[in-house]
Amino acid sequence: MDLRRRREEMLAALGTGGPVYGVNTGMGRLAQTVLTPEQQASHQRNLLIGRAVGGPPWLSAELTRALLRARVRGFRRGDAAVSPELIEFLQDRLDDGFLPAVPRDSLGSAGEIIPLAHAFQTFLGIGTVLEDGVEIPAAEALASRGVVPFVLGPKEGASLIQGSPLAEAYASVCGERLGRLVEWQTVCAAVSVDVFGAPQAIYASTRIGELVQGAAERPGITQAPISLRVGPRVLDYLAKTAGELEETLRESEATPSDSPAFLDGRFVPTTGYHAVELGLRMDAAKAALIHAAEVSVQRLHRLLDPQFSGLPAQLAVDPGPQAGLTPLHKRAAGELHAMRRLAAPATLGSLDTSAGQEDVQAFASRAGVELEETIDRFFAITASELIAARQARYLKGTGAPRLADVYGWLADRIEPAVVDRSLGPEIERLAAACRDWPGRFSSASRVTSSGGPAATPGHEA
Repeated sequence: MDLRRRREEMLAALGTGGPVYGVNTGMGRLAQTVLTPEQQASHQRNLLIGRAVGGPPWLSAELTRALLRARVRGFRRGDAAVSPELIEFLQDRLDDGFLPAVPRDSLGSAGEIIPLAHAFQTFLGIGTVLEDGVEIPAAEALASRGVVPFVLGPKEGASLIQGSPLAEAYASVCGERLGRLVEWQTVCAAVSVDVFGAPQAIYASTRIGELVQGAAERPGITQAPISLRVGPRVLDYLAKTAGELEETLRESEATPSDSPAFLDGRFVPTTGYHAVELGLRMDAAKAALIHAAEVSVQRLHRLLDPQFSGLPAQLAVDPGPQAGLTPLHKRAAGELHAMRRLAAPATLGSLDTSAGQEDVQAFASRAGVELEETIDRFFAITASELIAARQARYLKGTGAPRLADVYGWLADRIEPAVVDRSLGPEIERLAAACRDWPGRFSSASRVTSSGGPAATPGHEA
């Protein structure tokens, strides 16, 4: 794609004098207002200033950078016909760590004009950026980099606030975390099967069955609790929803999102701002996560019960004088309760705005906010289940051969609870380790904290 040639063609088409939404006209309900040449000169800058009505809490650095990458990626498609200089300026700010303060909540527009106005006015030296978590003026942050504020050309302000790159950012970040969560929940399910000595026939030809191969089955167990038996089905569906979200994201990234886009020499209105597909996919993933979390919390409860585990009550070394790990289940139950409060679809609830011109919203970025929170809470549940699994392995003394890498990884990070201790910080550390860990366990080698194989097991027999 020759971006400079596309820009020149767009400017030539603009010079014919016809109305082009947001370029030589107002926006929203004021789209019928034709702007004079003098008004057009400041219009692109004003588009970013007048719509920046949000406030904290701000997006995380990870999501803000994902938003900027999505904007750059979309501009490189060429349908927005912005200048190569603008794309280069955005990429340079990504490279030098420039981090706009972008509002996370209360975004009621038909699209993402509020967060995008906050994000991209900073490149003009307006608004606020974050440096080490501290809010500073954007002009000061640019000056510290030896950079002068960017001067927008025709259509570029309108293009910066069109489309749904924030929804794409959420789908990208949350999609990666979903994949890791599926792997860790598969590990949790396999460890529970191993600890319980549950019958394994139901896991044939599944990833859980692969991990528990060689595990001892406990005599007298005809059927394990349902929370153990349905593991493969629940996780397969969770993986399916993650795959559907990824597919929808790829489709969104390939679709013109500027409105109007410059296609085949013409200005063409689009609906890229209405990212309802991404929003609904994120809502669907959220629902699947909540069900999987219900299964996880139930498995954890069964692990603490000697009737099911065959181990000391509450996995305490000395039940009675010690509480054991039952507080882990209480933390997990609290996280699940909070997740259930997020179960309603975020994409529902349109209202009239802009004097009736904008009468439908997708709320896709809000679906992303809620999916991100749901995933984070599920990682806390997962960490609680893994700590209980580590304790059960310590008390049992044996484990499935193909789970040796899992038990070793946990032993490297979690000491056995030989006496009661405060496990809150350990839940947080383990949840973060799981969230950031990019790998996949296998029976071939153990994985160390650096991600490489360890030469020896280094955990209890």
